[in-house]
Amino acid sequence: MATEWSIQDLAKAAGTTSRTLRHYGELGLLAPTRIGGNGYRYYDQNSLVRLQRILLLRELGLGLPAIAEVLAGQKDTAAALRTHLELLKHEQDRIARQIASVHTTLHKTEAGESLMADEVFDGFDNSQYKDEVIERWGKDAWDSGDRWWRTMSEADKKAHFQAHLDIAADYGRAHAAGLAVGADEVQAIVQRHYDWVTLGWQGTCPPAQYFKNLGEMYVADPRFAANYDKHGVGTTEFVRDAMNAYADTRL
Repeated sequence: MATEWSIQDLAKAAGTTSRTLRHYGELGLLAPTRIGGNGYRYYDQNSLVRLQRILLLRELGLGLPAIAEVLAGQKDTAAALRTHLELLKHEQDRIARQIASVHTTLHKTEAGESLMADEVFDGFDNSQYKDEVIERWGKDAWDSGDRWWRTMSEADKKAHFQAHLDIAADYGRAHAAGLAVGADEVQAIVQRHYDWVTLGWQGTCPPAQYFKNLGEMYVADPRFAANYDKHGVGTTEFVRDAMNAYADTRL
């Protein structure tokens, strides 16, 4: 009898959950090879390969509908894996650049040297957040922001990144100094932060609740929290609370 795996064994091996695998099955992405008399789902070797492709595509930033289209259009498993391998090599190169960028940031931070935006953000790609932005704020928000970003020169992009680096560093210094989130000095930093966010809205002022939600996202998402907590543990929560105070009193 051919080797097969129960849904629990497959989930454990893939580092995911049985619930996720059942969800993939409901979407037609990963049907079980067979369902036993006990109602349990079982998967064969082909299922392992298909799940690997799904997980690879997820890591590359594709949403489940897009993954379904890719799988439907790729009947040759070997050719599909070769394509995945090339994509992973590109991703490996990008991550290597990110690692080098973080090493540079760490070295300069510890040495007290000035940071340069093009060094800090080498290897980072805003487009990887497209699906997330659309899910949170809608396609119009992504299209508008993307158009604005693409019209900027490289110098303008670096200046925009540098402005946020400066804001984050000032938040860190204010937090380390024990200033209250409502203090004038802190609220002046938040004003710069709000103006920085407003640039992405192309002059339209974000409403209070949006600004508050942005602060909550900084805390909830480790990718964003890392931008602030590198200036001291708890800085991200300090930023969130300062943004809330600004939204309550000035928006």
